[in-house]
Amino acid sequence: MAIYCIGDIQGCYDAFEQLLHTVDFSASRDTLYVLGDLVNRGPKSAQVLRACMAAGDSMRVLLGNHDLHLLAAAHGLRRQSKRDTLSQVLDAPDKDGLLDWLRQQPLARLHVSARGEPLLMVHAGVLPQWTLQDSLDLSAEVQAVLQGSELAAFLHSMYGNQPDRWDPALTGNDRLRCIVNAFTRLRFCSSEGTMDFDSAESAEHAPEGLMPWFEVPGRATAQVTMAFGHWSTLGHISRPHLMALDTGCVWGGCLSMVRLGDALAERELIQVHCPQAQAPGKSG
Repeated sequence: MAIYCIGDIQGCYDAFEQLLHTVDFSASRDTLYVLGDLVNRGPKSAQVLRACMAAGDSMRVLLGNHDLHLLAAAHGLRRQSKRDTLSQVLDAPDKDGLLDWLRQQPLARLHVSARGEPLLMVHAGVLPQWTLQDSLDLSAEVQAVLQGSELAAFLHSMYGNQPDRWDPALTGNDRLRCIVNAFTRLRFCSSEGTMDFDSAESAEHAPEGLMPWFEVPGRATAQVTMAFGHWSTLGHISRPHLMALDTGCVWGGCLSMVRLGDALAERELIQVHCPQAQAPGKSG
């Protein structure tokens, strides 16, 4: 049995299929964690959703910003941009089943290695104040809303940059929005955890007074191994307690997967090169 994590697929089904073939992935034997942004910008989002849905528990998905954007667009709450390729899902005959499956997925997942080490997986990041248990609990709060009868109301209020700093006393839509923004949009923040949503540059070009979320001194999850995607200009990172796996598949880079050993430090990077589906830019 093999355990894998994969970065942002973004509708690049052919590369996804090639990578699964490369590692001889078996749904009856292996487990794959998909770190969000299954859809959008690439040409075959519906096929990616169908493959993950059909695999059942062997492919364990979490949500990224583009996945939430798809749910909002399906409810008529968000216009598609020129770069969006969501119509391939929205016009599919099995749209309702795909969207219902997608809304069941969490914003964070936990894997425990054969040696008992926790691996926390999110799409973008976590705030410096959040512990491992905080992250799982806050993900569960949003997941309950996604699965419930207030989905449309939540999606309508989901967009916005405020509040940009976590306060455990937050309630209602402000609380949910802050949680979603951290899990699905975070790149840079201040040492106090104030989030920035304007810059998508590489870590070496942090805006003044800001730093990558994973570099904040005293971060509560600093000793927890984490895997995330979302940040294509960051590229692949492999540190003792950190894995970054968005390597710009949709921009003509690679689709990246890591095979984990019995210990989380035992890692093998597997990549396939992808044809460029979009030209990079600020909104990417």
